[in-house]
Amino acid sequence: MRCRPGTFTVCGGPGSAAHHERSLNHISALSSVLALVLHRIRDTDLSLWGRATRAGVALIAALTCATLAQADPIEDFYRGKQIKMYIRAAPGGNYDVYSRVLGRHLTRFIPGNPLVVPINMPGGGGLVALNFVANAAPRDGTVVSMITQSFPVDQALGLDSNLKVDMRSLNFIGNMSNTNEFLYTAKSSLTRTLEDARRRETVIAATGIGSIVTQISAVYNNVLGTRFKVIYGYPSGPEMTLAMERGEVEGRSTSNPQVLGPTTAQVLSRYNFIIQTGPRKIPAFESVPLLRELARDEDEQRIFDFISNAAAMARPLVTNAGVPMERVAALRRAFDATLADPAFLEDAARQNLEIGAKGGEELQRIVTNLIETPPAVLEQVRRAMQIKGAEAIRRAGPTRE
Repeated sequence: MRCRPGTFTVCGGPGSAAHHERSLNHISALSSVLALVLHRIRDTDLSLWGRATRAGVALIAALTCATLAQADPIEDFYRGKQIKMYIRAAPGGNYDVYSRVLGRHLTRFIPGNPLVVPINMPGGGGLVALNFVANAAPRDGTVVSMITQSFPVDQALGLDSNLKVDMRSLNFIGNMSNTNEFLYTAKSSLTRTLEDARRRETVIAATGIGSIVTQISAVYNNVLGTRFKVIYGYPSGPEMTLAMERGEVEGRSTSNPQVLGPTTAQVLSRYNFIIQTGPRKIPAFESVPLLRELARDEDEQRIFDFISNAAAMARPLVTNAGVPMERVAALRRAFDATLADPAFLEDAARQNLEIGAKGGEELQRIVTNLIETPPAVLEQVRRAMQIKGAEAIRRAGPTRE
């Protein structure tokens, strides 16, 4: 009789290493007793001994296979290991906060409960962390990273010559935030509506020239006729908010408007929300215009749909290529379970983090579809995203996005 291959696991319940060790010890003891009984039968009745021997061997084999079949190779692999979570920005920004709150809870849902260790690796707008994870890190499921939101768009449009990693080669685990990108201004700004943004120049802050904010603002200007002027180089979201308070800029963009006030009603009363970009309007922000609903013809609709799908990948978590698919599947299941877990949601709520799960398989399809968009559509998008008039601030520190 052949057994299914398996390995022992941790903990003390069924499927654990301790459980299997106890079970196999019991089988060993039973085998010793059976051997003694067969020896005595052989001395009295050889024909009965032959039948009893065959039955005993079959029993021991069946018990052994049943025990080994309960082993969990995923739990056995992760037991006692660390999962290193590389964070593409410095401590304090959205990528860092989201990554750390996820890591604190993800370990409970991965078989074997490996320790998740956050490691900040800022630089190059996320390229330093991406290149390490894709090219140098182990390809065994012990490395994850929340990549820069704009990378799939950058690859599809050829916007960044330094981006060498094919996004389709990564294994997407899931997306933590299912929100939109919101552009808003301070209450004191004269730009309070989209029509105002068409009439007057409005200075807004961004982290980098290649950020999703800068790209989307270019689309607003080139297609909708707005007059946003981007000042880029601010180190983090809080720094951009401070710049608004100092009067350096009038507005900024965010994918997490919940952090701007204790309640949604207060957030809406404190700021002017000009436009939102994503697949559909976000609850409680239905009054804010949605980009994809503003298309005037099919060409604009294709451009807006492309940009909206790109904006929906607010917090994409990946592992690298070459990881065995059963481990990718285990990480995806753990991610989905984490984002539905009450303790995780309570932790996220304490930090005013917007949580909206998108599964890894769906995210993988979105990325593939963006990159494989027909060339004619990509050319339309490329023209729409041409950045004009953006300027760098004179002071800049390490980004903490």
